[in-house]
Amino acid sequence: MNMRQLESRVAANAAARTAMEMCVVVFSAFLVAAGLRLFLIPHQLLSGGVAGTASVIGYLTNPKYISLFYFGINLPILLWGLVAVGKKYIFFSMLSVASTTWFLNVIPLVKLTQDPILASIFGGVIMAGGIGLSLRAGGSTGGFDILGSIITRKHDVPMGTVLFVMDGLVILTLGFMKSWDSALYAMLCTFVKTRVVNMIYIRHVKLTCFIVTKHREEMLERLNRLPHGVTVVNAEGGYSHEGNTMLMTVTTRYELAELRKAIREIDSSAFVNVLETVEIMGRFRRLA
Repeated sequence: MNMRQLESRVAANAAARTAMEMCVVVFSAFLVAAGLRLFLIPHQLLSGGVAGTASVIGYLTNPKYISLFYFGINLPILLWGLVAVGKKYIFFSMLSVASTTWFLNVIPLVKLTQDPILASIFGGVIMAGGIGLSLRAGGSTGGFDILGSIITRKHDVPMGTVLFVMDGLVILTLGFMKSWDSALYAMLCTFVKTRVVNMIYIRHVKLTCFIVTKHREEMLERLNRLPHGVTVVNAEGGYSHEGNTMLMTVTTRYELAELRKAIREIDSSAFVNVLETVEIMGRFRRLA
């Protein structure tokens, strides 16, 4: 295979991956809109975020225009994110916002359950699934997701926690302007959404990996292709007294599968211990 054929294959793979990511973003937009139209809006509940802000305005004026309010509030945030985050991320976010706006007008307004508690729980789960999938595809559902992504890239804070704090402000507004019953239902929805987003979007979860191997140089060469640094420690077997090498690296749960594959390629018999890391001080490369 010559260089031109190789470049063509790489470009084709990249295009296919981008197309798949775009399909995931559109599907996630459908989930967000479905959670709103089938569970939350029929009970005049909130999910927080820009969708919640648009819902509050819609409940106080005309619910038919919630999709327009959603798009209008997102527009300046997307423009700011274009400068602060990155073009690909914002392109996917724009696709998500446009798709969500369209689905909000297409999906019928149906009250699937008469119980507002069930509506809060299942609405939160469905919307969180959409948010988490969009984030894993490299985009967002717009609004507070963009603000949350900016914060999590600068600080080691779970995305779901950031969204919970910002959503809380919207919910308090609903409590003061409408009713505290609605605000408490919305808080339940936001709590459920936070938990599900943190389960799906796992880039912030750090893991420390200790790898004991006899293939020092080969393993080092392979691990150095990965994004994070490696520390080498000379070790000795406590029972055999044989010399070994222990490599330590900190990665994320999101990248663990790639690290596991790299280790197995070099030394399938290597001893690996993976621990969840509570806190990191100092330099650590965070992926966009």
